[in-house]
Amino acid sequence: MLQIGNVEIGFPVVQAALSGYSDSPMRVLARRAGASYSVCEVMLDEFLVALKERRRTSHFLHIADEEHPVGGQLMGSEPEQFALGAQKLAAAGFDVIDINFGCPVKKVLGRCRGGFHLTQPEVALQIVARTREAVPPQIPVSLKMRRGMDDSEQSRDNFYRILDGAFALGVAAVTVHGRTVRQRYDGPSNWAFLQQVKQHVGDRTILGSGDLFTAHACFDMMQRTGVNGVTVARGAIGNPWIFTQAHALWSGLPIPSAPSPFEQRPLLEEHYRLSHQLYGEQCGPLMRKFGIKYASQHPDHLRVREDFTRIRNADDWRDVLERWYSAQFTTAVDSSATDHPCAAWGE
Repeated sequence: MLQIGNVEIGFPVVQAALSGYSDSPMRVLARRAGASYSVCEVMLDEFLVALKERRRTSHFLHIADEEHPVGGQLMGSEPEQFALGAQKLAAAGFDVIDINFGCPVKKVLGRCRGGFHLTQPEVALQIVARTREAVPPQIPVSLKMRRGMDDSEQSRDNFYRILDGAFALGVAAVTVHGRTVRQRYDGPSNWAFLQQVKQHVGDRTILGSGDLFTAHACFDMMQRTGVNGVTVARGAIGNPWIFTQAHALWSGLPIPSAPSPFEQRPLLEEHYRLSHQLYGEQCGPLMRKFGIKYASQHPDHLRVREDFTRIRNADDWRDVLERWYSAQFTTAVDSSATDHPCAAWGE
């Protein structure tokens, strides 16, 4: 049973923060599918500090009642700004504040954010300290890291210095992605490194990340590395059913088959409804990216993807569902196949 500080999570398979994706509707659907906890898409500290309470920006900090517990993830470069941003997330009602030291995107690194902090332990630990001091003591602070900037000895030393220092400063849990920052999403995630980290920290809470595209992979990681839980990232985009399957496996029940397009339809309808409720009429173009990911679960995924790219409004969304998710489509994609489109996604 997973726990982050005083926040009881339970089921140890959770949804990671996903830039551009893990908004409230996606998080709600993941929770309904079986995820016990989810993290919002990463937000910049300076953006949060400047954010005003306006209707057109309210979706950034929106949390549905059924989401709790839910984490808010923060990224930035300056300790003081980080602390102020963390206060905004806490005030908005997030149950856990998560610090991002793992993003490998080039423009993020160029602005001394995300994974760049793995090269400067002093600044990284100042950020952790200021964030922990700024957030009410009953709200846990967690940390997301990659295994280092690269595979050099200096990078490894920096990793452990930040890891140990963060726990000493009161961080409740650390998520470790098994790739380096330089590696981005190329090559396999190093699960052996996750095992070494867990052995190093003992009974402290470590979550693993990287190459989690099936329910079996989630539990393989826990069994092979000893981590306390796993965070499913890109493997959950367009596939919330991974949590349903993982929950069944965790409970000792037969794993449900991947849903057919016809069985997926109610969830796709609900996703649009929740998005429209949050964003209004502008949700149509925003839903294209989700439709594209859902299309990867369809036997005729290339043509379905093409139709989703043209979405402008609710009528367009319904037309795609009527065409491609009707009763005639009762065959599901084998999500365990290595040639499945999801297998090409990084995490």
